[in-house]
Amino acid sequence: MSSKIDHSLFSAHEHALEHQSCPKCQGEQREGELQLRHGKHGPFLGCNQYPTCDFIKPLHQNDGHIVKELGVPCPECGNELVLRQGRYGMFIGCSHYPECHHIESLDQPKEEQKPESHSCPECSEGQLVERKTRFGKLFYACDNYPKCKFAVNLPPVSGSCEKCGYPLLVEKKLASGVKQQCADRKCHHIQQS
Repeated sequence: MSSKIDHSLFSAHEHALEHQSCPKCQGEQREGELQLRHGKHGPFLGCNQYPTCDFIKPLHQNDGHIVKELGVPCPECGNELVLRQGRYGMFIGCSHYPECHHIESLDQPKEEQKPESHSCPECSEGQLVERKTRFGKLFYACDNYPKCKFAVNLPPVSGSCEKCGYPLLVEKKLASGVKQQCADRKCHHIQQS
């Protein structure tokens, strides 16, 4: 039964249980020891003299380490693509990072659909493009960012507001059906679609 257990899974915990003196406390002539603590980003080693000493050492890292080799060539440099664990989740990247910066998202759509293009109502130079927050929520922003900071959370629709004349509407889903709403933050007039 012991052959089925992967002992490397427990190495971080065993490493944390070893008594290590705190390097910051040693320099300041204190008797601090590192102990296993848990935070919102996972386990870490912290000094037992906290809050006097704020030394921490992470146990696991989300630094883009390789999870799996995919065996597919990189379209930019020809080297192998790998699956990596990053700060915001899993992604596909080139194995020769940082020489090659090619990355792909895991949730790319199978068919590329060309969404309807809408010009930015604020700067009139850029186009509204679909973007995702780090939590996966969609929003629509001007591609001239950071010059233009226009953004809306609802999908843009062609047309203008019948109340204020603003050149962009957004699609709002209500219990009574889909309505069109003025994208101007001062107006927000809802009209029938």
